[in-house]
Amino acid sequence: MSRLLDLTAVQLGRKIKEREVGVEEGVKACLDQIEKLEPALHAFVTIDKEGALRQAAMVQKQIDQGDLKGPLAGVPVAVKDNLCTEGLLTTCSSKILYNFVPTYSAEAVVRLKEAGAVILGKTNMDEFAMGSTTETSAYGATTNPWNTDHVPGGSSGGSCAAVAAEECFYALGSDTGGSIRQPSSFCGVTGIKPTYGTVSRYGLIAYGSSLDQIGPIAKDVTDCVAILETIASCDRKDSTSFPRKDLDFTSALVDDVKGLRIGIPKDYFGEGLEEEVKEAVLLGARMLKEKGAAVEEFDLSLVEYAIPAYYVIASAEASSNLSRFDGVKYGLRAKEYEGLHNLYKKSRSEGFGPEVKRRIMLGSFVLSSGYYDAYYLKALRTKALIKKAFDKAFERYDVILGPAAPSTAPRLGQSLGDPLKMYLGDIYTVSVNLAGLPAMTVPCGKDKKGLPIGLQLISDCFQEKKMIQAGYAFEQTRRYEGPEIARERGKINEQTV
Repeated sequence: MSRLLDLTAVQLGRKIKEREVGVEEGVKACLDQIEKLEPALHAFVTIDKEGALRQAAMVQKQIDQGDLKGPLAGVPVAVKDNLCTEGLLTTCSSKILYNFVPTYSAEAVVRLKEAGAVILGKTNMDEFAMGSTTETSAYGATTNPWNTDHVPGGSSGGSCAAVAAEECFYALGSDTGGSIRQPSSFCGVTGIKPTYGTVSRYGLIAYGSSLDQIGPIAKDVTDCVAILETIASCDRKDSTSFPRKDLDFTSALVDDVKGLRIGIPKDYFGEGLEEEVKEAVLLGARMLKEKGAAVEEFDLSLVEYAIPAYYVIASAEASSNLSRFDGVKYGLRAKEYEGLHNLYKKSRSEGFGPEVKRRIMLGSFVLSSGYYDAYYLKALRTKALIKKAFDKAFERYDVILGPAAPSTAPRLGQSLGDPLKMYLGDIYTVSVNLAGLPAMTVPCGKDKKGLPIGLQLISDCFQEKKMIQAGYAFEQTRRYEGPEIARERGKINEQTV
């Protein structure tokens, strides 16, 4: 059983296709792992055991009939709790959506199911994807499988922890300002945030509509590429979806970076970056240089303005998007109220958590008539300048390399007391979303405490193949190592009993 869980998603898919493993066998292995580790990890909000076993039987029949031939057919997946799943609870880890069961599925989920994926359940997250630690969830914090005293990162912390702990073979996350890449770094897994518009946002419960993008989380680059090829599409239901002609990302899985131009921003290696993270990331750059890539440092301007611009824009969009949660149509409704406006006020006061309220108030403030020009319009201008700075950099480089986060995973409770410090932890990731660029995190080492470190690769819009090529080539110099806590079955339970 443990050897089965050690497989990557593509490897399991191949064994299922070759009749070496049954779909139900893979699903049961994950469900057993979930039962064993969840008391301490809390990576899932909803586990659909009966539904997963039903899906497994249906998918096995389709595979046997030759109707499903893709690389992910029969492979169990976990889905972040802000992606709608028909008939399955979708809460955004918020009290205000405690009873919401969608009547439709997100387009990315539909495409996975059409490819034969088996959905195990919904993963925990920061409430409405607002946070960097998966501690703002209304249903309790998720812990890091490498060390349960530490956070898994966020907001896709549940998805990343589930993959790292081998509770599923891969997962879907969403990335608004680093919410796939940062927890991938903290949990020692691989995650991709595609170019904005590559994956349909239909069915993704919005936080910042101009920034949100769905992406894959898995054990290695090959898995992420197979998932991305499956979920990428132009969707009429999403007006920001882009018709891309070339979605053959598999062709970039070559162990060859000769002539690839890689730029390292000096601005990413200054004050605030932990020394162990710096050393691991620069060692990764050196490995790529030894394999034939041209690597050099350069100045990427406007880095210091990315955080304020991002939080002004994201909070403004959040205050608009979250206005739909009013206690009238669905979700939590206050039991006692006087009149319609009082119903809105009481339902939102009871349903939203502190971090969500903070961002709604900030967003309402920057959009108000007296401050719109001073803050929101200025942030939009800064966003445009950041995009120009990246455009200029990509005239010289194919890929930009840097850290995914300034530190390894902090201890539980360490970040919540200082929201500003938590916001600053996104310094290396938010500019990618502001510019609509693709980026990925690949594990590149561990610190002295044994916590993972991630290396971030960024490429120009619609140039995912270049970063995939660099990530795959780097990955060949390393072997995926799951956390010891997942290898030693039952160890988590022993700690918590």
